[in-house]
Amino acid sequence: MSDTTPIETDGTPSNDNPYSQGVRAGDTCYVSGYGPVDPDTGEPVEGDIEAQTDRVLDNIAAVVEEAGGDGLADVVKVTVYLTDLEDYERVNAAYDARFDDEPPARVCVEVARLPEDVRVEMDAIAYLG
Repeated sequence: MSDTTPIETDGTPSNDNPYSQGVRAGDTCYVSGYGPVDPDTGEPVEGDIEAQTDRVLDNIAAVVEEAGGDGLADVVKVTVYLTDLEDYERVNAAYDARFDDEPPARVCVEVARLPEDVRVEMDAIAYLG
């Protein structure tokens, strides 16, 4: 990979799995999937689905900032993974509160299970140009 840089930051949870927290490719940052894991403890955050959504978005923002971007303001695409679509409206409300009047493109899917049995995970693409 010629024009790519792996992104690593203490602002997101680290793990020993074989992937980067994010990868910058030119003016684009691809952020790996994050659940609501606190980077200080390495454990999922306590609280409702709104608190978990906020932690996920904090993790994404930290990677984008480490890549040279302006956090969530530079995010252009998000994929949301939920273990229960009954959480959809509550996740939407927490998500909406974190983005300006022009939110990124998005996909939301229900999945059978997520690592550490968390209820929400997201990955993202950010444009840093």
